[in-house]
Amino acid sequence: MIQLTVRVIPRASRRGIAGVRDGALLVRLQSPPVEGAANEELLQLIAKTFRIAKGAVAIVAGEHSRLKRVSIEALDRTQFEGVLQSLDINPEDLKMSS
Repeated sequence: MIQLTVRVIPRASRRGIAGVRDGALLVRLQSPPVEGAANEELLQLIAKTFRIAKGAVAIVAGEHSRLKRVSIEALDRTQFEGVLQSLDINPEDLKMSS
């Protein structure tokens, strides 16, 4: 299991992982932060990006904040870092625990 800090930008024109800001994975979401829509989109985007089931991704802290703590099950650190590197993101820039 991996836990990392994620900073979301809701109502963005394009969705996707946009890099790292202050040790947090920067994620742009098109959904508004209303009735959990942005959180749902975040879980779907992370699951799709890392090619895992949506049920393996959970928000463990910051559900009502732009800065969230996300847990990813069913993925080891090597796989996680490989996907980040394919996105031109240095895993060492992230605050995460495994």
